[in-house]
Amino acid sequence: MAPTDRLYYPLYAACVDLGVPFCTQVGHTGPLRPSETGRPIPYIDQVALDFPELTIVCGHIGYPWTTEMIAVADKHENVFIDTSAYTVRRYPPELVGYLRGRGRRKVLFGSNYPMITPSRALEHLDTLGLDEETRELFLHGNARRVFAL
Repeated sequence: MAPTDRLYYPLYAACVDLGVPFCTQVGHTGPLRPSETGRPIPYIDQVALDFPELTIVCGHIGYPWTTEMIAVADKHENVFIDTSAYTVRRYPPELVGYLRGRGRRKVLFGSNYPMITPSRALEHLDTLGLDEETRELFLHGNARRVFAL
């Protein structure tokens, strides 16, 4: 079901009440299931509008709708992107540009362990050309802040 299905709304309200981020998959699905419900627009955008206090962490970068995912993260203060299920070499150029610039506080590293280990996911991290502060935010600073660790 789409994230905007009202069946999920009590879950979102509970996350807000408990101060717990809601983590969800965005983008196409790996299994042979429809991918439409993984689109950032309109689904994540609408949930963020209906629950502005809800922190939403969108895993799997939103591919092939990465530009939509970036737009939603820019629009909503509490929407973030994580890179789970992707190795550095597979990050779309628009995500890399976003991470290097205005999205440096909006993108969190994720691996997809055990399918992709953290070391494999980060194998080519230096090719991203991140400055020291952005690298620190990406690898752990953003997660510490978002998950209150």
